[in-house]
Amino acid sequence: MFGRAPKKSDNSKYYDVLGVSKNASQDDLKKAYRKAAIKNHPDKGGDPEKFKEISQAYEVLSDPEKREIYDQYGEDALKEGMGGGGGGHDPFDIFSSFFGGGSPFGGGGSSRGRRQRRGEDVVHPLKVSLEDLYSGTTKKLSLSRNVICSKCNGKGSKSGASMKCAGCQGSGMKVSIRHLGPSMIQQMQHPCNECKGTGESISDRDRCTQCKGEKVVQQKKVLDVVVDKGMQNGQKITFAGEADEAPDTVTGDIVFVLQQKEHPKFKRKGDDLFVEHTLSLTEALCGYQFVLTHLDGRHLLIKSNPGEVIKPDQFKSISDEGMPMYQKGFMKGNLYVHFNVEFPDSLTLDQVKALEGILPPRPSQQMTPMELDECEETTLHDVNIEEEMRRKQAQAQSEAYDEDEDMHGGAQRVQCAQQ
Repeated sequence: MFGRAPKKSDNSKYYDVLGVSKNASQDDLKKAYRKAAIKNHPDKGGDPEKFKEISQAYEVLSDPEKREIYDQYGEDALKEGMGGGGGGHDPFDIFSSFFGGGSPFGGGGSSRGRRQRRGEDVVHPLKVSLEDLYSGTTKKLSLSRNVICSKCNGKGSKSGASMKCAGCQGSGMKVSIRHLGPSMIQQMQHPCNECKGTGESISDRDRCTQCKGEKVVQQKKVLDVVVDKGMQNGQKITFAGEADEAPDTVTGDIVFVLQQKEHPKFKRKGDDLFVEHTLSLTEALCGYQFVLTHLDGRHLLIKSNPGEVIKPDQFKSISDEGMPMYQKGFMKGNLYVHFNVEFPDSLTLDQVKALEGILPPRPSQQMTPMELDECEETTLHDVNIEEEMRRKQAQAQSEAYDEDEDMHGGAQRVQCAQQ
């Protein structure tokens, strides 16, 4: 974050709240916070706002880097984010951390308890075929995850004790400040590299021999991912509490997101299936019959009714042969057949005469010989209309570019002539 150093503002409020002088030592701050926090704690009938102010003041002044910013620039600098924010933590978490997770009141601590953060969910894509979604399937997937060390119960030490990290004063974060120039400051906040963001340190001799002080160990687990019939592309399958474990953390979920692979024959739209089939002109006019292999391996006989004519781009539907409806028993969508009709490239004169004797007559257009003489004959050419349009578009762009070049070139020539 970059910004100009703010003008010096109030830098005595936090000291006044704790009732200490500006040259107070860390021990002085701890004693003052302990006394004031216990006196004003809401569980003992204290004022919540006063308790919040005390916690905010201690959070800033107990951090050497934040205290330096506060002493030099005041409270406004912290509010603008130069010191990672003043009072950004929960005052009850600060209180609980100060007393080592316990409570000076006895009986197991504050009624609010120590708030646990929630671990992140782990999301995995799971590729499935249309056949898998039609018939349902179960996939076994092997994953590695972190679990709480069973030997030290997630403490990281043999004795179960830990100390506050000296590098970050137990906050887990460090703030570094760089002076880039006159009135220019860059503030960077990053996890403490000494404690890896935990806020705690464990002596080498006391480290747990199983997890090496990491508090967690890796474990392999096989999950049975059940893909039910009719599930959709993008649908999620969740395994609650199966993500990485960590101390004082509610374990997140493992989430699988279904990704349907493209099928070479069938297309899916919701609960319906679509398939394309090409008929010859003879089949379209005189009848057709073909076998369609479904997604579950069944063979469907599809045929026309006697005398039925299929037109190009026509659709036919087969009820209850689409996708199973998710969690709706045996209900299914429809299967739609999209027909394409393939015409012959040309006909012989004998074939034309034979067809003229069978097909309905052409629509007659009566024209006198004189009217025919006045008409101009034309020649039709085969054309790929998409390529034709692309060619014309490219030609138009080229002409526009040439015209633009001529205009700029002409202007330059006129300017040279005036000089």
